[in-house]
Amino acid sequence: MTGQELRELFLSFFEKKGHRRVKSASLVPERDPTLLFVNAGMVPFKDVFLGVEKRPYTRAVSCQKCLRVSGKHNDLESVGFTSRHHTFFEMLGNFSFGDYFKKEAIEYAWEFVTEHLKIPREKLYVSVFVEDEEAFDLWRNHIGLPEERIWKFGEEENFWQMGDTGPCGPCSEIYVDRGADYEPERYLEIWNLVFMQYNRDERGNLTPLPKPNIDTGMGLERVASVLQHTRTNFEIDLIRPLITFGEELSGKAYGEDYERDSALRVIADHLRALTFAIGDGVLPSNAGRGYVVKRILRRAMRYGYKLGIQEPFLHKGVELVVELMKEPYPELLQVKSFIKSVIRGEEERFINTLRRGMPYAEEFLQKVDGLIPGELIFNLYDTYGFPLDLLEDMAREKGLRLDMEGFQREMESQRERTKKHFRAEKESTKPVYHHLKELGKTTTFLGYEETSLHTEVVAILKEGEVVSELKEGEKGEVFLKETPFYAERGGQVGDKGTVEGSQCLFFVEDTQSPLEGVIAHLGYVTKGSLKVGDKVFARIEVERREDIKRNHTATHLLHAALREVLGEHVRQAGSLVSDQYLRFDFTHFQPLTQEELKKVEELVNEQIRKNQPVKVEEMDYHSAIKSGAIAIFEEKYGERVRVLSVGDFSKELCGGTHVNRTGDIGYFKIVSETSVGAGLRRMVAKTGRWAVEEAFEERRTLLETARLLGVSPEEVQGAVLRLMEELREKEREIHRLKERFFTGGATSSLRKEELGEVELYFGLLEGVEPKEMLALADSVRNKSDRAVVFLLSKRDDKASSLIALSRPIVGRLSAKELIKVVSQHLGGGGGGRDDLVQGGVNSLQGLELAISELKSAIINRFTEVRT
Repeated sequence: MTGQELRELFLSFFEKKGHRRVKSASLVPERDPTLLFVNAGMVPFKDVFLGVEKRPYTRAVSCQKCLRVSGKHNDLESVGFTSRHHTFFEMLGNFSFGDYFKKEAIEYAWEFVTEHLKIPREKLYVSVFVEDEEAFDLWRNHIGLPEERIWKFGEEENFWQMGDTGPCGPCSEIYVDRGADYEPERYLEIWNLVFMQYNRDERGNLTPLPKPNIDTGMGLERVASVLQHTRTNFEIDLIRPLITFGEELSGKAYGEDYERDSALRVIADHLRALTFAIGDGVLPSNAGRGYVVKRILRRAMRYGYKLGIQEPFLHKGVELVVELMKEPYPELLQVKSFIKSVIRGEEERFINTLRRGMPYAEEFLQKVDGLIPGELIFNLYDTYGFPLDLLEDMAREKGLRLDMEGFQREMESQRERTKKHFRAEKESTKPVYHHLKELGKTTTFLGYEETSLHTEVVAILKEGEVVSELKEGEKGEVFLKETPFYAERGGQVGDKGTVEGSQCLFFVEDTQSPLEGVIAHLGYVTKGSLKVGDKVFARIEVERREDIKRNHTATHLLHAALREVLGEHVRQAGSLVSDQYLRFDFTHFQPLTQEELKKVEELVNEQIRKNQPVKVEEMDYHSAIKSGAIAIFEEKYGERVRVLSVGDFSKELCGGTHVNRTGDIGYFKIVSETSVGAGLRRMVAKTGRWAVEEAFEERRTLLETARLLGVSPEEVQGAVLRLMEELREKEREIHRLKERFFTGGATSSLRKEELGEVELYFGLLEGVEPKEMLALADSVRNKSDRAVVFLLSKRDDKASSLIALSRPIVGRLSAKELIKVVSQHLGGGGGGRDDLVQGGVNSLQGLELAISELKSAIINRFTEVRT
């Protein structure tokens, strides 16, 4: 039975039992921002089990794609070295939400395994929780399984719980006896039936649930291995072709050597993981999910390197993964090219790191015994950019440990050496803000409804210290009882404005919130003095706030438009919402075409013209996610959240300020789209009056350019192209003339001196480029087989140098040695070969002495050779 047939057989079987077939969710959890990846079949149903979500069905069946690479379920380090561990795998599962329970779950499992998978009954064993007499009785008396084939295990093996508190219950596992030939994995677990019948409270007490649930999980790859009689999961029809792919690339056969087999298994597994993760929009990066993907890719690359594959190769396997998995996951076909380009780009960057650092890493590991010194680790990390996680893998394989404390000391020393150039670490929240919060000096934000209000000063900070008063001209931070000022958060900048008392005026330059509930109004007193307890009138700059609102709502529209035009892999990776422009970072691997930019801009402006209402709702987090709102993984959300929606076009969690209707934005214009890192793009745009100003400026520039070129605005592009071609032709003509000059009579401008068996040619040139100096040297060397050419060229404030030798005298003389002689008097230096060195000099003041020393060095060297 093929893997495809097994998957369909399972889903169809439970559909006939009244279960709703549910499509696999994305590997990125939509309803749980605390989880990096979906790592079990029940994750998409987590809220249903918790009772916070209702679905129109009580029975479900799914084949869920899973990734186990982080947290408690992290199988990354085991992959390749065992027969069953994977990063990516598919989990078959049937679920009951308060419908059937143990009896039916056990009946269904037994029927499917014995009648549909046709595994002989006598080869099946089960395990139950030692205290679960109900399950034991069902297996023994209802199913008729002999008592000796029912194993009782404790809580560690056969009791499952979602977390420290919440739904939990005993479980029962089904095992297959594969026979003595499969030792030490003779008894293989193929299915886990979880009976969620209790709720565990903070004290550990178990209370029966009013409606118990069923959650089962069967690894597709593991069961396929049993049905296809393979020794490991890696030989099944869904994975073995990827092993073959590795064999063909490396020229190494599978099944002959443990180390080689492990490497081929790593490549096969990680190819699947990368294809599916990137297909779901997770791009390699240095944080969060992206870092996990980058680590998987690096690990696969290193094992390819061990097999002798020293070029980018993983991207070539994407085609095969898609071919094997396109039937159940047709969406892979749509993003196949994108996945390949992402992997290829990351491979090319990393292969350079491996080439530079791997020989040194292997050399270091051979020299040490037991503990690798921190100094060596730091040298690899700092000099060659060698990843620590790969070094840990390599050390583990050789039974070595890393001195991470020593490494951290070296890192700290480096920070001390460079701290005058940059701040190495971000400052934590100052204790004074915690102190204010403990004293109850918090602020109620009323800025969603109000732009000005009467309030009271509750605290003042000056130079980080609590004070009771700020005098005219003094800077400080003011804390109010209530405020209309929005504090910088979620990418939106803080408000500006004024705080006015009867005897004072405080100008607010920025608003920040160092702690939840603590809002600091940063600024200075322009008149009088401001005291704690003063009754004041707080007013924001309304026009600036309106500009910010336009940009913030436009950011949401932009996000939705990008996902519609480019695909669902687009995810927000950062943003800045200011009054004059918006900046939006998002996941995408290649520059947008002009056509794509046009579509995005048109989509956003279409929504603006529709003048749709911008709906803001406050609800509990789970209800918001259930409603389809997008949550940003890095953001932290409380129990209550604000949901901002624009019709059916956009729906996101957001705490910022927004316009009432999309028409209030007026106009949206993209200013630029650039790269900010591997797999990350950045778009800058403007709205409202600033977008109009941008359009006017572009038009003015176009008209002025047309005037200068003497053409109409419509003819500017053609005129510029013609002008560029004319310039290129002029440059080519200049280059031809210079070549003719340097290969012709230019040598006559050089000084020539006979030094015994050698001819020394020297010239001090003006404004000659290095490549032209080389052409001149070559023309001299082509005419003489005993020439030493020494050239200097002054260009602006710089001076270039060249020493070249005719081939016949290389060996008796070396250009690299002669440049050292010259550099002693002129400074600078250069790099190259024994016959040619080019570089620079710091000063020409010691030129005559340098030439004299050069002559002496040539004569002395030939004297030594003759002797």
